[in-house]
Order: sequence, then structure tokens, then C-alpha cells
Amino acid sequence: MLDVLAPLFLTTSRSQLQPSLAITFELYLEKYWPGKKKMIKFFLMVNKQGQTRLSKYYEHVEINKRTLLETEVIKSCLSRSSEKCSFIEYKDFKLIYRQYAALFIVVGVNDTENEMAIYEFIHNFVEVLDEYFSRVSELDIMFNLDKVHIILDEMVLNGCIVETNRARILAPLLILDKMSES
Repeated sequence: MLDVLAPLFLTTSRSQLQPSLAITFELYLEKYWPGKKKMIKFFLMVNKQGQTRLSKYYEHVEINKRTLLETEVIKSCLSRSSEKCSFIEYKDFKLIYRQYAALFIVVGVNDTENEMAIYEFIHNFVEVLDEYFSRVSELDIMFNLDKVHIILDEMVLNGCIVETNRARILAPLLILDKMSES
């Protein structure tokens, strides 16, 4: 694998590296795990009123179908009581969700994925947000959506979790913050 990835690290800019890395990762998966589906199909952040605050899709879904999918997924998660399991079998994939105050984070994954790993990934994502925003709130997400997307993009690449270390996830944002201050 090093012979495939080594040329990528010669580029200096992360903006140049990201697309190259995504393509290489896709080729790597296809070579070593033929037929392997993407781990994460979509990632949603929704409030208790059912309003989507963030949505990220890792597989192509048409716009009109996205709206329908989000409506059904949100309805499925919001209607469940807190005593029920946070994993739902839904069509040809699984929904894993967690509630944090007034926000629900819902992740759609393929049916072979480890539910507990995704459940803990959601918690890790919220911990990173908490560290960056000093106790994240729905307003932080609404007014800093670009930064939330950057955090998610640092953690998930092409539907696969690639980073969970908080310091490495937040490093690009901290650099951006320093640049904007000067």
C-alpha cells in the first residue's frame, strides 16, 4: 500500500491531497476488498422539531429522494422512546442515532457495519465539537456550519472513518482560526 500512497504525501496542500486521497482510498478498497460497500451512507444532525441542521451524503441520492429519506429517517428516530435501542433496521441499511440535548445525530450505514463502532463514532464527533466550541449547541452548528463540515470531513473520507484523534481533527481548524485572526 505504501507504493500507492507515497506519491500523495509529496503534495504540500491539504486541498490537493483530499481528492487524491479519496480516489486512492477508493482504489485501495476495490483492490483489497472487492465488492466492499461504503461504511457510511449518510450523516444527519436534526433537532427535536425535525429540522435538519446538517446533512452529508457519501452515496449519490437525488435531491427529491433526499428530502423523502430525511423525513422518514427523522420520523423513525424521533418517534422512538429513550428506552428503545438506538439501532434501527431501515430498508437496505441500518440507522444508528444518539440524542444530545435537543439534537439527534443519525448515521445511515450498510447492513454489515458494526453498530457499536458507529455509535461510539457519533460520540467522538460530539466530543470534538464540544472541544472546539466549548460545549457545542444547536446555534453553534447553525452559525458555524462550514466548520462542522470541516470537522466531519476530517473524520470521514468517502464514507469510511479515517480519523478519530481529536488533536489531528482540530489541527486544520485551529490553523484557519489563527490565519483569520491575523
